[in-house]
Amino acid sequence: MEEANITNMKRRTFLMQSGAGLAAAALPGLAQAPAASGGKHAGKVAGTAVARGVQPPIVHPGILQTRADLEFMKAKIKAGEEPWKSAWALWLTGPTSSLDFTPTPFVHVIRGAYDAGDQGGRALQESASAAENHVMQWYMTGDEAHADKAIEIFDAWSGTLADFFENDAMLLAGWTGGQFCNAAEILRATYPRWSQRSQAQFKRMLLTVYVPLLRMFYPEANGNWDGAIMYTLLAIGVFCEDRDLMEAVYQHFRTGPGNGGITRYVYPSGQCEESCRDQGHTQLGLGFFANTCIIARNQGVDLFGEADNRLALGFEYTARYMLGENVPAYGTISERTRGRFSDIYCAILQHYRYEKHIAMPYTERAAQRVLRAHSVATMFRGDSGKAPIRLKPAPAASAIATMAGAQAKPMGAAAPAAVAVAPGESIQDALDKLKANGGGTLCLAAGLHTLPATLKLPSRVTIVGTGLDCELFLDPKSAGSEAAIANAEPDLHDVVLRDLVIEGGQTPEASHDPNSDVQRRRLEHGPIRAGIVFQSNGKAVQRNLTFEHVTVRNCTYNAVEMFGAEQVRIINCDFSASGGMVPPGHGKNHNLKMNRVSRVTISGSRFADSMWGHGVAVIFGDNVAIRDCELTRNALDGLMIAESRQVTVEGCLAEGNGGAGITQETWMDRNWNAVARNNILRNNVVEG
Repeated sequence: MEEANITNMKRRTFLMQSGAGLAAAALPGLAQAPAASGGKHAGKVAGTAVARGVQPPIVHPGILQTRADLEFMKAKIKAGEEPWKSAWALWLTGPTSSLDFTPTPFVHVIRGAYDAGDQGGRALQESASAAENHVMQWYMTGDEAHADKAIEIFDAWSGTLADFFENDAMLLAGWTGGQFCNAAEILRATYPRWSQRSQAQFKRMLLTVYVPLLRMFYPEANGNWDGAIMYTLLAIGVFCEDRDLMEAVYQHFRTGPGNGGITRYVYPSGQCEESCRDQGHTQLGLGFFANTCIIARNQGVDLFGEADNRLALGFEYTARYMLGENVPAYGTISERTRGRFSDIYCAILQHYRYEKHIAMPYTERAAQRVLRAHSVATMFRGDSGKAPIRLKPAPAASAIATMAGAQAKPMGAAAPAAVAVAPGESIQDALDKLKANGGGTLCLAAGLHTLPATLKLPSRVTIVGTGLDCELFLDPKSAGSEAAIANAEPDLHDVVLRDLVIEGGQTPEASHDPNSDVQRRRLEHGPIRAGIVFQSNGKAVQRNLTFEHVTVRNCTYNAVEMFGAEQVRIINCDFSASGGMVPPGHGKNHNLKMNRVSRVTISGSRFADSMWGHGVAVIFGDNVAIRDCELTRNALDGLMIAESRQVTVEGCLAEGNGGAGITQETWMDRNWNAVARNNILRNNVVEG
C-alpha cells in the first residue's frame, strides 16, 4: 500500500486507510464521541443513513421474523418435517403455552443482582414468553383464542407497568422488551381485530417505560447487557417506526464504548468479553448480538458483516471451546457451564452458512446439539436444496500480536550462569548482589513473587521468568510504593525483562466476574498502582532497554511509563487494561506512555482496554517504529502520537477505540513526519 507522509499539521490529525493509501483530516479540536442515545428522545446521530437521504419503508413484520419466515415455518410444521416438527412441539409444552395462562402485572418491577429480591421480574418474563408463544400459535393454527390471549397479556402489562428498579432493571427490560415487540409486531400485521386503542397503550408502555430506561445503554456492565438492550431498542424502533432510535442502535453496535460494541464484545481472536467469566453468559451475549443483527438484516442493514464478520468469529470460537477443544485465550477462559449449549446456534448458522455461504464448522456442530430448540421452528431454514455451493473459508482470527505477552512456556533461550530466586525470596537482594558484581542475569522461578516494595532495577541486568506462571505483585500494604519496578539510577542502561507477568490489581487473582474488577479500578481515585516506571532526571538518558514477552496489566496508573530513553525495544509484549483515573487524572494514564524517547521499536505487542486513556501515547518521540501491534478497545485512541518526528506505524490493527485508531496531535509549531501503511482501522468512534 502506498506510503503517506503528513507534515506541518496543527492540532489533531487522524490517520485512516483509503483505497490509495492513507489520508489525513485535520479537525479544529479534539473530536467528541457521539452520544450513545438516540430516537426522538435525544436527536439524530450525525452521519447516519437518516442524515444521508430518504430510506426505504420499514419492513413489517420485520423484527425476528418476516412474513416469508413465518410462511416457511408454517409450511414445514404443517408438513410434519424435521427438525421443525420437534422444535414446534417445544412451543406447545409448558405453562406459558396454555390458554389458561393468566398475566400478573406489577406497577413497579424490582430485581436485584442475580435475581435477588425479585418482585414482578419473573412474572414479566413469563408474560413476554407467553405473548410470543400465543402469537406463534395464532399464526400456526388461526385460532383467535391465542391472538386474544396475547392481547390480554399486552393490555395487562401496558396498562399497569410504570418502571423498573434495582441492579438488574436494565437487564430485565432488555430481556423482555424485544420479546414483547416481536410478538406485537407479528400480531399487528396478521390480526386486524387488535384494536387501535390497545396498540396505542402498548406503544405508550414501550416509549415511556422501556425507552427512557434503556436509551443510554449500559456499556459498563458485561456485554450481554448491551446486547439485550440493543435487541430491545431496535425492536421498539421497528415497531414504533422510530428511525432515529434504530440508527442509534446501529451506531452503538458498531462503535459502542465499554463492552457495548461488536469489536468490544468479540476480540480479534474470537474470544468474547465474558469468555473468562462463564460460557452461559457468553452465549447469552452472543445470542442478543445475533438478534440485533437479525432485526437489522430484516430492515436492510448489514450488522452481521461488521469488522469482517466478527460475530461469526465469536460464535466459532465459543462453539469450538464448548465442543471440548482448546482455544487461545487472553486471560484464563472459564470452564463454568462449558458444554451446556444455548439455543443460539441455528439462527446464526442460517445466516452465515446457508445465506452467505461462509463455512462455520464449529457452529454447525454446536447447532446439532440444539436442533430441537425453540429457535429452530421460527428462525431456521437450513439448506435451500439447490446445487451444492462452494463455501467461503471459515472466519479467521487476526494474525496480529498473537504471541503478545507472557506465554505458557518461556520464549527466550535459557540464561547461563544465572542467579535464581524462588517465590518468597528477596528479588531486591539478588539484584543488589548482581549490581555489586557488575550485572548479570536473574532467573525467577514459577509462582507468585510478592514484592514488599518497589523493585529498584540497576543497569546491566536481565530478569527472566518462566512465562505466564511467573507473576510479580506489589504488596498493596507497601508504604510509599506505587510501581512494581522502577529504575535505580537516572541513566539506567542495558536492561532486559523477559517472560514474566506484572499484576497491577489489588489482588493477584481475578474474581469470577472480571468485569467487576475492571469497574472497581475504573472508578477508584487511588491507590496509584503502576507496572514499570523508568524515568530519567531530565539530564541523563536511559538506553538499551528491552522488554520481551512481558505482560503488564490492571494498573490504575500507566502500565509502563518511560521518560528520557533511547534504544528501546518492546517485542511481543502485552500492556493492557490499565490507565485509570488516579492523578494526574482522566485521560493522562495509558497502557504505554513514552515521553522524550528515541530509537524505539515496538513489534508484535498488544495494547488493549485502557480504562481512561490511550493504548499507546508517544510524546516528543524521535525515530519510533510501531509494527504488527494490536491497538484495541481503549477508552481514547489506540495510538496517540504528539510532537514526534519520524514515526512509522505499519501492519497494526486499531479497532474498537473510543477515539481514533491512530492519531497525531500537536500544540506547537514544529515540523514532524509520520508514516502509516498497511494498518487496519475499523469500528473506532472517530475515523477522521
